[in-house]
Amino acid sequence: MTAVTSFETVAAAFWDSGETELTQPPLTAAMVTAAEAGLGVRLPAGLIQLLRLRNGGIVADAWDACPAAPNSWAADHVPFDHLHGIAPPGRELSMALQDTGYLVREWGLPSPVVLLSGDGHTWVALDYRDCGPDGDPPVVYLDADLGQELRVAHDFRTFVESLTPSADFPDD
Repeated sequence: MTAVTSFETVAAAFWDSGETELTQPPLTAAMVTAAEAGLGVRLPAGLIQLLRLRNGGIVADAWDACPAAPNSWAADHVPFDHLHGIAPPGRELSMALQDTGYLVREWGLPSPVVLLSGDGHTWVALDYRDCGPDGDPPVVYLDADLGQELRVAHDFRTFVESLTPSADFPDD
């Protein structure tokens, strides 16, 4: 369960085969520029690489969990079943990375973060608090209800390389 897979291997099979309402239009350089300006941060290159393959949606079952210390979700992992994409400029509250500001205020989450995935109560996020807006942020798991924060990876690339099937974890 703790084996590391290369980023390229994960990226090649990262997305589930179906598109959903989470899938945004194909990513353009202008969309990335606008999103980074709106969020006030530089997004990790690996994230942009995945979003160029498909701009948000359901993650393949092979990569839908990240091993982690005990937390409110499970004793040994956090969920990662979808990844928000980047919406075109002008789209508000469209299940995209740019919804972060609204959601951080709504759920009382720390800032600055960029929410990658979540359901309102729990989130997987890039945490820019220590590295600054141009840094390489760690990936954290946030539980809004319990006020719990847990670092799950040193950076986005390490996070992706750590992903594994949730089916590999025993039921708690």
